[in-house]
Amino acid sequence: MAGKTINTPTTYTPSPTSQNKKRSSIFTGSDWVRPDGRGLHQCRPAFLRTGAVNSASGSAYAEFGNTKVIVSVFGPRESKKAMMYSDMGRLNCNASESKDLSSMLLKALEGAIILESFPKTTVDVFALGVGVWWNIPYIAGDLPVVISCASLALADAGIMLYDMVASVSMSCLGKNLVIDPVSEEESYQDGGLMITCMPSRNEVTQMTVTGEWSTPKIHEAMQLCLDACSKLGKIMRSCLKEAVSAPQE
Repeated sequence: MAGKTINTPTTYTPSPTSQNKKRSSIFTGSDWVRPDGRGLHQCRPAFLRTGAVNSASGSAYAEFGNTKVIVSVFGPRESKKAMMYSDMGRLNCNASESKDLSSMLLKALEGAIILESFPKTTVDVFALGVGVWWNIPYIAGDLPVVISCASLALADAGIMLYDMVASVSMSCLGKNLVIDPVSEEESYQDGGLMITCMPSRNEVTQMTVTGEWSTPKIHEAMQLCLDACSKLGKIMRSCLKEAVSAPQE
């Protein structure tokens, strides 16, 4: 399938925010601006396209700020392991040989795939980070990009899904909630939250909570993440529609 890009950078901010005035320091008590100048509840611009790898059954490229990811999907193809377990299909995920990242990617995606649609076969998902961030232990803010990109690649491969899977993370920094954090912000966070969901079905496939949270803060953070996931899901579907309608070379 020919790749199709979104023409303009797209944001999926969960709620309107006013622009912050630039200050000289980033973290000074409660008076700071984000390293990339975004508002507290403003996600990074999302650039997406499908058909990034010609040799794959399906693929996608995602760029969220400085985080760049390519995901390739191969299959369904015959699998002895899948035949041994049941008549349902089997999903394998490999995120650059990282067992933790691969396991979390599998858990996030598996619930959204109609496994019985490819019995006794296997679908393999390979995620590759572009840039130096992949050579260090994964950063929580990068994982949602990997998950969302993988969902787009599965759809591009024609794998039957209950819904697209979108993922967004949140950091709690003192009294502030910071959506879609970068590594510098995560290093200061008191608590972290990642939600992965199927937006059209309003179902969460994975939620990870770390650190300390008050009940009101975690509820607010969850709602902001779900709102952002819903908007990201629309961007992902738009990308697929544009790829299908693009003239074939």
